[in-house]
Amino acid sequence: MTVNVKTAKPDAAVIEVIRKMTKFDVGSVVIIDSARRPVGIITERDILRKVVEPRLPVDVITALEVMTSPLVSISPDLSVEQCAKLMGDKRIKKLPVVEDKKLLGIVTSMDLVRTEPKLISQLGDLICPYYPVKKE
Repeated sequence: MTVNVKTAKPDAAVIEVIRKMTKFDVGSVVIIDSARRPVGIITERDILRKVVEPRLPVDVITALEVMTSPLVSISPDLSVEQCAKLMGDKRIKKLPVVEDKKLLGIVTSMDLVRTEPKLISQLGDLICPYYPVKKE
């Protein structure tokens, strides 16, 4: 789990989110409300599909308009295997870790692969959609 999660407010302009992703070389930013509770996430895919492809103005459109919500998150006691299964079932690559409505960190599919190489088969199509991994 990465504990230094990059966050933004719902009213942030998407260009701010993009700059943060670029500056910190991350693929997502968790959107937090005024009480610092996670309420959504913006991923590179969200930006491509919801902003770039429809050619929306990145300096005007807000994080609230682009974020994926409700947020699919996990508790810190979830096992690596359970995280992999959830990612595969939901077809997502990032899982914010939340406890008592507080953002603790984020787990990515690459975190799982680095930790447990055997999970590659469980994440299969998510990681390699064009070259499916044979499941045992």
